[in-house]
Amino acid sequence: MTTPDTQQPRSGADILRIALRRNVGAMIWGTVLMGLYQAGETAFPIALGLIVEHTMQDRSLGALGLSIGALAVIVTTVSLSWRFGMRVLQKANTTEAHRWRVRVAACGLQPVARDVDLKSGEVLTIATEDADQTADIIEVVPLLVSSLVAVLVAAVALGVADIRLGLLVIVGTVAILSILSVLSKRIGDSTQEQQARVARAGAKVADLISGLRPLHGFGGNHAAFGSYRKVSTEAKHQAITVARVNGAYAGAALALNAILAAAVTLMSGWLAFEGRITVGELVMAVGLAQFIIEPLKLFSEMPKYVMIARASAARMALVLAAPPVTTPGPERPAAGGDLEIDGVRHGTLRELKFQVAAGEFVAIAAYQPRAAADLASILAVRVPPDSYEGVVRLGGRDLADLSVEAVREHLLVNPYDGEIFAGTLRSNIDPSGNSRTVPEAVEASLLTDVVALHREGLDHGVRDRGANLSGGQRQRLSLARALAADTDILVLHDPTTAVDAVTEQLIARNIAKVRRGRTTVVLTSSPALLDAADRVLVLDDGVITADDTHRNLLATEPSYGPAVAR
Repeated sequence: MTTPDTQQPRSGADILRIALRRNVGAMIWGTVLMGLYQAGETAFPIALGLIVEHTMQDRSLGALGLSIGALAVIVTTVSLSWRFGMRVLQKANTTEAHRWRVRVAACGLQPVARDVDLKSGEVLTIATEDADQTADIIEVVPLLVSSLVAVLVAAVALGVADIRLGLLVIVGTVAILSILSVLSKRIGDSTQEQQARVARAGAKVADLISGLRPLHGFGGNHAAFGSYRKVSTEAKHQAITVARVNGAYAGAALALNAILAAAVTLMSGWLAFEGRITVGELVMAVGLAQFIIEPLKLFSEMPKYVMIARASAARMALVLAAPPVTTPGPERPAAGGDLEIDGVRHGTLRELKFQVAAGEFVAIAAYQPRAAADLASILAVRVPPDSYEGVVRLGGRDLADLSVEAVREHLLVNPYDGEIFAGTLRSNIDPSGNSRTVPEAVEASLLTDVVALHREGLDHGVRDRGANLSGGQRQRLSLARALAADTDILVLHDPTTAVDAVTEQLIARNIAKVRRGRTTVVLTSSPALLDAADRVLVLDDGVITADDTHRNLLATEPSYGPAVAR
């Protein structure tokens, strides 16, 4: 049984408390069933001792049959309680891990990033490995309690035979846990550092893969590989340190448990030799001494898993508890699609000011590519409104007053390096499966030749990052996705840089046709797109320096022709 929890965790301890609280029901059932399992395991050597004590002395077939029946009940209890107990706990564990994975992923994918110094590769590691290790606390607690049940049952049974045997088990268990708790703290610290270094290595290799082509282009792949090798080596050394600490912990736990078991066996033998306990009690004591190693081993390993769960929860808190870069407003833009930039200063932009009326197709020719990138970042809400001067208005409302979700529904910025995902052509064009304009988008982006090449058509498989597509095909696929979204305002950033001149000319005309009546802004230096636009804004040195049609600008602006010529 789980309970919903919408509390925002502030620390790793909060995350663990939330996980434990909403899985109380499953943990109670798991504890009961695993407690039965451990009690049954403990009862087995006790039953053997009683058989020796009574059955063999009485020489009664009835007593022997009753003993065999009792052993059958114990074995059945052990089997069923383990089966159903682990099923309950693992289901709860898996479900809880899923919840945290989704929650971390939601934070990492939200439009306005959280103010945390983590790369995407590190967030990926937190959303997978750390989420799984945090959810392990759901199994750890019931197993810890059930192991304690086994140790207590063994201590009581031995104490009934002789109080010294029971005290030896209790005192020995406390001593073992005290020693191991010190080692477990070091494991937690070492594991947290290892997870951080592995995450940094993952982030580094993700960055390298995404920039592999440019690296090959200017011969920087060897230097990049050296950088990754350094980070990976640091992660390797830390992993070796963790393995060394884990090995010391496991070795110490095994040695201490064996010492306790040997002490119980030797004391039992001495008591039997002295006539203080019977032969049946000796058999029970020796059996329990052998059995108790397993629950003690499990019991002594639990602090280690608790520390690992705490370390992973603390890393998840870095993402979940981090405040957003900005707090979005609650309003929504008015329908229509007008866009206004009023006095914006950010990066290379200085006092940028222009307006695009609803339904207009405007091209912006940026003489400095960085300026186009800065403008695209602002419109995509990758830059929070309170971090730049000036105002951006959508539908007459300030961007700072709008919810990010409302901005996303109203305005789409398609980057020049739009990601292609593993799946099919169709799932890349229409991820939600709700678009009614997929055929028009495919035709407008001239993706029809790619579709026609394959028997599956739009259901043709696409590899991660579009590895089985050419650069031009990837760019057209990204453009088709943007057109299929059919938003009120569409901003395209260099949508045709990877296609030939003829294809570019056709795409420019198609964009103007398919977007007729809706607001479209294209950041480009493509003559074809500039000519297809209703008007062109020249962005030079961070400000708009000219506003006219493409052909008039060619005739009147001396610097315009060389800047956009190809």
